[in-house]
Amino acid sequence: MMGHESGRRCRRRPRSRGVRGKGAGSVRGVTKDAPAGTIRAANAADLAELLRLYRQLHPADPELDDTSAALDTILQTPGMTLMVLDFDGQLAATAYLNVIPNLTRSASPYAVIENVVVDEPLRGTGIGKQIMAATLQIAWDAGCYKAMLLTGSRRASTHAFYRACGFASDEKAA
Repeated sequence: MMGHESGRRCRRRPRSRGVRGKGAGSVRGVTKDAPAGTIRAANAADLAELLRLYRQLHPADPELDDTSAALDTILQTPGMTLMVLDFDGQLAATAYLNVIPNLTRSASPYAVIENVVVDEPLRGTGIGKQIMAATLQIAWDAGCYKAMLLTGSRRASTHAFYRACGFASDEKAA
């Protein structure tokens, strides 16, 4: 868990009037030097690679006999998007975006991002920022008024990464 009890970090929707300008949903630090990958929604064929990445996030989690049903539920549920970054034919990163309907803020939804993983050998290359930027852009395009990120990590490097992506642990207002 982070220093704040909730483990929650918030990012406000970029302020705009009419059409948002270039970079309105961008993440600081994404450069042209970052390795190129294809960011897309996950599909059923990605299950083994997703589980490989998740073992890096939670190595003590037990291996389950059948996770395909859980993945199918995620893939078929509106508002849930499991993002992946395919790098040289292998999944290099993933982030799980949940767009949640809301009755406040003019019925604008909000986003919750969890289970962000970058393959260990590729950390620090910029691809984590790429997948976060794409995930946030989908949230903004869905009309979300804020995006919250949940993390259980206590690592300073993880918190620095999320700060570089524009999230703040002490910000709750949107």
